[in-house]
Amino acid sequence: MNSSAETHADTDVTISAESPHTHTLTPLLTVFFATAVGVIVMNLFAAQPLTGAISRSLHLAPQFAGLAAMLPQLGYAAGLVLLVPLCDLLENRRLIVRTLACCAVALAIAMFTGSRGVFLAAVFVAGAASSVIQMLVPMAASMAHESHRGRAVGNVMSGLMLGILLSRPAASLIAGTIGWRAFYGIAGVIDALLAVVLYMQLPVRVPSVSTRYSTLLRSLWTLLRNERVLQRNAVSAALVMGAFSAFWTAIGLRLVQPPFSFGMNGIALFALAGAAGAIVTPLAGRAGDRGLGRSTLFAGHITMLVALVVIGVAGSGWGGFSASAHPLLAVALLVAGAAALDAGVVTDQTLGRRAINLMNPAARGRLNGLFVGVFFVGGALGTVLSGAMWAWAGWDGVCALGFCFTGLAFVLRLAGAANGRDV
Repeated sequence: MNSSAETHADTDVTISAESPHTHTLTPLLTVFFATAVGVIVMNLFAAQPLTGAISRSLHLAPQFAGLAAMLPQLGYAAGLVLLVPLCDLLENRRLIVRTLACCAVALAIAMFTGSRGVFLAAVFVAGAASSVIQMLVPMAASMAHESHRGRAVGNVMSGLMLGILLSRPAASLIAGTIGWRAFYGIAGVIDALLAVVLYMQLPVRVPSVSTRYSTLLRSLWTLLRNERVLQRNAVSAALVMGAFSAFWTAIGLRLVQPPFSFGMNGIALFALAGAAGAIVTPLAGRAGDRGLGRSTLFAGHITMLVALVVIGVAGSGWGGFSASAHPLLAVALLVAGAAALDAGVVTDQTLGRRAINLMNPAARGRLNGLFVGVFFVGGALGTVLSGAMWAWAGWDGVCALGFCFTGLAFVLRLAGAANGRDV
C-alpha cells in the first residue's frame, strides 16, 4: 500500500501506513517464534490419541467420544474468523498476550474439571484461543525485511509443522506416563510462560486499519472473493493438506495390521521419523525469496506424488512388492514416503504463506486467517474421506485419495503457470 491513507469502497475499511518499529526478526527470535507456534498447535491435535482415555474418565457416551478431539479444531476455526481479524484492528502485542493467557486458563480448567460439559467447553475455548498462532506468523513476517520474508515465514512454519507432527506422539507419551490430565496441565503452564515471554519480546505493533469490527468481519468475504493470489494459494494448500490428513488419519490403522503389528509406542516412533520432512520448510522459504517459488512448488507436488506411490508399494504391495517378505524394507519405505509427503506439504504451505504475507500489510491478519481456514477445510475433508476410503478399499483407497488430492493441486498450479500467474 503506497498511500498513507486509502479507503476501499468494497470493504469500507480505511487504511493508513503501517506503524514503523525498530524491532527486527533476529535468529533467536525466529527460533522462539517457531517454538511458540509449534507448542501452541499441539493443543489442536494432541487430543486425538487421548480420546479413549478422556471418554472413559469423563463417562462420555461412545457416540460423543470424538468430541474431545473435534471441538479444539472447531474452536480454532471459530478463532480464525472471530479473533484473528482483530490483528488488523487492535494493538498486536496486547492482543496476542491476552489471547494466549485465555488459552492457558482454558487448558487449566480442562485439566481439573470433572464435568463433561465444562471440559468440552474448555477445550473449545482453548482451540479458539490457539488461533493466536495466526497472529504470531504475520507478526514475524512484519518484523522481517521483505527480501527475507519468505525465509522468515518458512522458519516459523517449520515449528508449526513439527508441532502438528509431534503432537500425537508427545501426547501419547505424557498420557501413558502420568495421565491424560497432565497433558492439559503441562500445555497450560507452557502457554502461560509463552505469554510472559511474548510480552517482553514482541514490539508494539499498531495496525493501520481504522474501522468497526463488524465491517472488518464483512471484509473477509470481500478478500476471499476478490484476491486471486489468496484463492490460488489457499485452494492448493487445502488440497495438499487433504492428502496429508488422509495419510496420517489412516496410517495408524495400517501399522497395527500384519506384517507391521505396531503398538502405540511404535506408531509414535513412526510419527517422529516421518516428521523429518519438516526440515525443508526454511529451504522452501529461501527458494521463494530467490524467485524460485514456482519450480520449487512443482518439485514439492511431484515429490508428494512419488511419495504416495512409494507408500502404496510398501503398504499395499503395488508392483508386486511383498511387505510380509521384506517387513523392514516396507517400514523404511513407509517412513521415507511419509517424510517426503510431509516435505511436499510444507513446501506448498510455506510458499503459499509467503505469497499471502507479501500482499496488503493492512489486511495481513485477515489474509492469514482466511488462508489457514481454507486449508483446514481441506484437512478436515481429507480426514473424513480417509475413513470412508479405508472402510471401502483399505490402504489402496487411502493412497488413491491422497494421489487425487495432490494431482488436483498440481493441475491447479500448472493451469496458473500457463496463464502467467506466479506463486
